[in-house]
Amino acid sequence: MTEANKTLKREPRHARRAPVGASPGTLIADPSARQSALNLTLISPDACEFIDNASLGDVEAACEQWPLIWLDCVGLANIALIEEIGRIFGLHTLALEDVVNTGQRPKADFFDDYAFFILSMIDDVKTGRYEQISFFFGENFVVTFQEREGDPFGPVRQRIRTSNPSRLRNGKADYLAYALIDAVVDSYFPIVDATGDKLDAIEDELLAAPQKHHISQLHGLRRATNLLKRTIWPLRDALTALIRSDAAFISPETKVYFNDTLDHSIRLTETVESQRETMIGLIEMHLSLAQARTNEIIAVLTIVSAIFIPLTFLAGIWGMNFDPASSPWNMPELLSYYGYPAALGFMALVAIVLLVIFRLRKWI
Repeated sequence: MTEANKTLKREPRHARRAPVGASPGTLIADPSARQSALNLTLISPDACEFIDNASLGDVEAACEQWPLIWLDCVGLANIALIEEIGRIFGLHTLALEDVVNTGQRPKADFFDDYAFFILSMIDDVKTGRYEQISFFFGENFVVTFQEREGDPFGPVRQRIRTSNPSRLRNGKADYLAYALIDAVVDSYFPIVDATGDKLDAIEDELLAAPQKHHISQLHGLRRATNLLKRTIWPLRDALTALIRSDAAFISPETKVYFNDTLDHSIRLTETVESQRETMIGLIEMHLSLAQARTNEIIAVLTIVSAIFIPLTFLAGIWGMNFDPASSPWNMPELLSYYGYPAALGFMALVAIVLLVIFRLRKWI
């Protein structure tokens, strides 16, 4: 199996939904969901603290003691835990329903004192595996929900840990939310750049010597690019909604940073669309080169056949069973001393004349 086919593993196309007729806001965990674990990051201008496998008691205590907290819930199997998080931060049940029903379209919703933002991220670069990540952020808190371990937030955590003073330490939740969302958006660039490198390599190989495996690689890359496009395209609208929001907990200064993330998403969208068009062009070029190669082979075979048709005719005439003793009209050449070499020489002359004619007409 090629590297492209390994990368382009098909994912389920449909989001998991609550049963038909279920009450709005009903939370139902996916049977394959990972067990939930809480990672708590506590931030102030002068200090920070990281608590792995935190409890709900730690969260409630932190809400009263720290000016800014970031709660990261990894795994969506524990519905009771998710409901308790919603109770602590006052999160709407419809929003929590979108959290557990993964596969949602990227979007931004606004409530009285917090915003709800959904997007997809690639949590495994080697396999191109996607997962949904959900953000809630208000005046002094950020809550994130992700399906499984692995995220691009390492640099953000490092900045919180080592940078002082910094905007992450002195800013509010909107700037922390921006930093996390921007990290997710920027994590797409290595994937897109790697796809561009693969396309360049395939194009060079196609021009040198088209092979059958190139078409399967291109179709695999196009399928992955279509999925990437469906993931990134609506992200622009969601970020635009954040920028245009008049929510009091999103400062004008942070909107400037969100606008930079919007520029990144637009650049990603344009690059992905350009790569998709390049893939279509390479597929068409592969088919054209294959057709040209087939036509070339057919032309050679046609020329060979055209040369051997008169030779076969002559061989058939001379190979007939005549009796020159019965009549001088019964192939007297059969008794000629040089008949065999004369016949072969005449056949060679016919072949050479045909080749010259084909050459003059530029058929070969």
